[in-house]
Amino acid sequence: MIRIGILGYGNLGKGVESAICQNPDMELTAVFTRRNPENLQVRTKSAKVLSADELEHMQDEIDVLILCGGSATDLPVQTPKYAAMYNVVDSFDTHARIPEHFAAVDVPAKAAGKIGIISCGWDPGMFSLNRLYANCVLPEGHDYTFWGKGVSQGHSDAVRRIAGVKDCRQYTIPVPEAQEAVRSGSNPELTTREKHTRECFVVAEEGADLAKIEQEIVTMPNYFSDYDTTVHFITEEEMKRDHSGLPHGGSVIRTGVTGMAKENKHVIEYSLKLDSNPEFTGSVIVAYARAAYRMNKEGLSGCKTVFDIAPAYLSAKSAEELRAHLL
Repeated sequence: MIRIGILGYGNLGKGVESAICQNPDMELTAVFTRRNPENLQVRTKSAKVLSADELEHMQDEIDVLILCGGSATDLPVQTPKYAAMYNVVDSFDTHARIPEHFAAVDVPAKAAGKIGIISCGWDPGMFSLNRLYANCVLPEGHDYTFWGKGVSQGHSDAVRRIAGVKDCRQYTIPVPEAQEAVRSGSNPELTTREKHTRECFVVAEEGADLAKIEQEIVTMPNYFSDYDTTVHFITEEEMKRDHSGLPHGGSVIRTGVTGMAKENKHVIEYSLKLDSNPEFTGSVIVAYARAAYRMNKEGLSGCKTVFDIAPAYLSAKSAEELRAHLL
């Protein structure tokens, strides 16, 4: 059994926990929290609930530690720290900062002889793979990625870190005209702003400066500054009534040409429609936790991304079973 630890028990942590239940070669050993462990109940009865401080001496009990914090402030600190102690997997999703995050994790992971897999989920993650495969198959072409409509956990978390914000749901919405133009094969040149809009539903603390919160949201680099962003301030009751779900989805599209005269056009599209963003993301992370465990058993170490990992490492099936049933 692969022994899993989870750090952080928000929506993503709960999604990881439910995914572990569907993988018979894994067990949830412990959930680590920065809150008071006595106040936290998890659904896996056999799992311990421990303070995050306990991670300093749990290396003999955990094979892979899954980090379920936010990309804005948690993972840039946590992943390098715990990669020096454990095989780790995170879902760091600030695309512009992935190279520096990789470098920060690679050094301690190599020094400790551990594997650190970063940026696992569906984007970055599954969408990244499909962009790569499509680029290899159609080297002359154009890439397009559309997200939504759905709730972005990372963007919602980034807004919740703003002073005066009690809760937030951020919806990413593709622009229909842009999608239609891409699927037509016309290869439009689209700016970031032309492809998506963003919509935030925010519950503010009593007495908070709403204008200041809105300004911090719409000017936030790497998250909102390059998009047309609408901010709505709502009550807690409205949040529970209208925005309790966490759906998401999107598509990766590659248009390209083949033939000596480039006479034939092709469109590759991979799409997802998700009822639960955190549960699906958790399912991807758990598959990569298996890969981290196997790769480390083979003596590999250092930081890895989905590009570095052969698909067979993700599956609980044997190589023989994969060749017989999925190839």
